[in-house]
Amino acid sequence: MISANWPWNLHDELRFDRFMELALHDPGQGYYARRIRGVGKGGDFTTTPMLTPALGRAIADWATGASKESACRDLIELGPGEGLLAATVLKHLPWWRRPRLHLVERSAPLREKQADLLGTKVRWHDSVAAALDACGGRACLYSNEFADAFPVRCFRRDDDGWSELFVGPAGSWRCCEALPDSSVFEIPHPPGQIVEVAESYRDYLHQWLPLWQAGRMLTIDYGAEAAALYHRRPRGSLRAYFMQQRLEGPEVFERPGRQDLTADVNFTDLQRWVAPPVTTARLVSQREFMRSHATPADARLQDAAGAGEAFRVLEQVR
Repeated sequence: MISANWPWNLHDELRFDRFMELALHDPGQGYYARRIRGVGKGGDFTTTPMLTPALGRAIADWATGASKESACRDLIELGPGEGLLAATVLKHLPWWRRPRLHLVERSAPLREKQADLLGTKVRWHDSVAAALDACGGRACLYSNEFADAFPVRCFRRDDDGWSELFVGPAGSWRCCEALPDSSVFEIPHPPGQIVEVAESYRDYLHQWLPLWQAGRMLTIDYGAEAAALYHRRPRGSLRAYFMQQRLEGPEVFERPGRQDLTADVNFTDLQRWVAPPVTTARLVSQREFMRSHATPADARLQDAAGAGEAFRVLEQVR
């Protein structure tokens, strides 16, 4: 199952989420450390802000209203990438009511790229907790294609229960008696169905949620609610991207550290993991979000980018 080019010493099998964590985030060999330039039209994948400024303008319009309704003067972006989205948001925030923009970024190479683009217009933080502390706990937060980069656990529905994927020289599915907290197990899946649970993202949310006192949060990503997430997808949603190619099956385990790994976001879980005290204001398609916060021309641009219906926008309130 696993490539001979695996860059870490592997003696025992790893639970899949640990494999994914190393493949993506290892400081020396992980994808986000080695392949910073592997993004865009000439790289492994392209994000919406690279194709059109329409999404940034829509987020700026949302942030203006959200900061007014919540009386928050600070705006926090999670996972800002190269800073293109932040630059567009900043450009279109009204000068008479412009919130302070904070970026949560641990990667030194990405911080350098963001600084080259944004200068001194933003503040950087290593964690959401540090950003919230600087904001006094009151802030509006947003992210785009961020939740999907968190490692997932993989499970398979068997005739007599569930098994979990481990990665090693041979690879295996092991019987799993204790399941993580996820709405996906409440759906009557047929035997053989593979599902993913982003337990690491749940843990990430719980780390800083107690520090968030008030505001709104916007999560933009590809995915669906639990009931629709695996419709006609018996092998699950896990996939890799390498040189603009979408790869599935055994190829997911090839080139660790050299290709992106991702899975669709379960928006039902994103809501249940923070409630209470966080409530859902709306869950809409990105196309609908664009139409409510941007000009018709922007909406057409977003549809042209191919993400209007594939992406969901979750707005939550505290």
